[in-house]
Amino acid sequence: MSLSNLLPSDARVYKGPEFARWAAMAYLVIITVRSLIHLVAPDGGAESIATVDTSVAGGSNIIAIFGQWGAIQLLLAAVLWVLILRYRGLTPLVLLVFLVEPLLRGAAGFSKPVEAMGTPPGAALNWVVVPVMAVLLILALRDGGKAEA
Repeated sequence: MSLSNLLPSDARVYKGPEFARWAAMAYLVIITVRSLIHLVAPDGGAESIATVDTSVAGGSNIIAIFGQWGAIQLLLAAVLWVLILRYRGLTPLVLLVFLVEPLLRGAAGFSKPVEAMGTPPGAALNWVVVPVMAVLLILALRDGGKAEA
């Protein structure tokens, strides 16, 4: 395992296992779909998915924030697609983003809890995603001795 593979000198060359790249792309599909739902769903997914009551005072603000969150998620997804498809060597960096993002959302949710009628999928899946991404990141940082451009 080499941390220099996080920011390789030639970002076009990925030396880790292809499985880690394919898993990252599969997760990026999920992130892209999630972003689009927040952006285009009438309630931004706030009530229909995250079970946040939008019938309260300020409910339209909650929906607006979910929509805006979807926009920034989509922008991030687009940048990550460029990195993983064009600059294969940055796959470990993409996986690091996938690892840190749910940790930061979890910390934000702990310090600023959202009152929901159920458990939002993001909250439930955060703690599944973290160990999976950690393992994929470790695998991707390994130098498999191959160089694929």
